[in-house]
Amino acid sequence: MRFEEQGDLPAVACYYFGNYHPGDRRNGVLKGAGWSEWDLVRQAKPRFPGHHQPNVPLWGYEDESDPKAMARKITAASEAGIDAFIFDWYWYDDGPFLEDTVDQGFLGVVSEPSVKFSLMWANHDWIDIHPYHRGTPHRTLYPGKVLPSTFDTICSYVIDNYFTRESYWKIKGMPYFSIYDLSSLLESFGGVEQTRRALDLFREKVTGAGLPGLHLNAVVWGQPVLPVERTPADPAQLVKDLGFDSVTSYVWIHHVPLDTQVTPYDEVRDAYFAYWDQAERQFEVPYFPNVTMGWDSSPRAAQEDEFGNFGYPFTNTIGGNTPERFKQALSMVKNRLMAQPRNRILNINCWNEWTEGSYLEPDMVNGRGYLDAVKSVFRA
Repeated sequence: MRFEEQGDLPAVACYYFGNYHPGDRRNGVLKGAGWSEWDLVRQAKPRFPGHHQPNVPLWGYEDESDPKAMARKITAASEAGIDAFIFDWYWYDDGPFLEDTVDQGFLGVVSEPSVKFSLMWANHDWIDIHPYHRGTPHRTLYPGKVLPSTFDTICSYVIDNYFTRESYWKIKGMPYFSIYDLSSLLESFGGVEQTRRALDLFREKVTGAGLPGLHLNAVVWGQPVLPVERTPADPAQLVKDLGFDSVTSYVWIHHVPLDTQVTPYDEVRDAYFAYWDQAERQFEVPYFPNVTMGWDSSPRAAQEDEFGNFGYPFTNTIGGNTPERFKQALSMVKNRLMAQPRNRILNINCWNEWTEGSYLEPDMVNGRGYLDAVKSVFRA
């Protein structure tokens, strides 16, 4: 197992978006009992010539909060060479959201998992886009800005319930905790100094729990994707001032505009590599690169509305993202990481972003092709 940033091969982490289980209390109130994002996957339709929708999961519309279903995902990920899931993890002022994916699904698996887990606090506004009707005002359901007391509760909770577990992903013994939205983080505390103080107290709590430290990771982007996202004026300076240990990306299109309705995969890849060059010069801390499987957010767009590049989720797509091209991108990232002596970590978008067209889970068209691509590069 490769859970450090050093070793013969890079450590491979994979984002996991946990909205594919019925019974979530918030979804139940808003969407009705039994709703999950699988509903949008089922209802998706082709929106332009040559557009492949719906994408149908080979394993069926599984309940990810069921430990048996999660055990299959963990086994498949491990066999493919994935070392850790980075769960998109939500906690607002009134408590957690979509937590059953981790708490019941992953942590409910009886045997010691062969894949580690970690958290990316997805501290962005949760807006009503499941689905979104074009032209309607964006309605914020849960604000990403939280009270300082809420953040203090979050810190204590993740330490007590996650960080101290053997199965939590750690770098040099320090639990990896990523924060998605730096602008929202700043708003929660009112400024850079106050935010740095809160993060320093978080670190003190971690060491007080007997751990050697905390690896704080910042997700950065050059252009917003969600309507509520804001790009910090100087992300490199902000990362330095807040004392983060590393930076990374969530998805290629945070850095690469999609200029045509079907933008070629290799074109997006090459533009992202140019951003990677910039990131390594810009940030004083390690940058962990990303490999994105694809992009198609049309399942979140109301299917009866005209489709075009009108703003998320009515956006252009990535096309030609075959398992072979995905494999080539993985190989290019691996080779570049192998040429450097340290910080050999990458992440993949995504294990299961079905409604954004970026998933490794097997489907009815490519089967296990994307998992096999990962395996051929990192398990060969």
